[in-house]
Amino acid sequence: MATGEGLIELCAKQDVPEGGVIRVDSDDLELAVYHIEGQFYVTDNVCTHGPGELSEGYLEGHVIECDFHQGKFDVRDGSVVAPPCIVALKTYKVVPHDSAVVIEAPVD
Repeated sequence: MATGEGLIELCAKQDVPEGGVIRVDSDDLELAVYHIEGQFYVTDNVCTHGPGELSEGYLEGHVIECDFHQGKFDVRDGSVVAPPCIVALKTYKVVPHDSAVVIEAPVD
């Protein structure tokens, strides 16, 4: 749901447990929303290596492991942490908000 010019509200902060990750679909975006040490991060949900959904993966600290081929990414910047992945994961800028996880809308 759009919240203003260039912003997209994804979910309530309370929907994402501390140390957890959930899938959120917004328009044509399939996203993973992470809650780590009080901070929220948002990436594409689909692994860059294959059909795995990162929201179904294993989150340890700031690293998400894809449950399909066990590739790993740092959710803070999308960088590859472990093979077989070689392409970085797309991340989205989270905008401060009192009760919701809000991102800047991607520019095509």
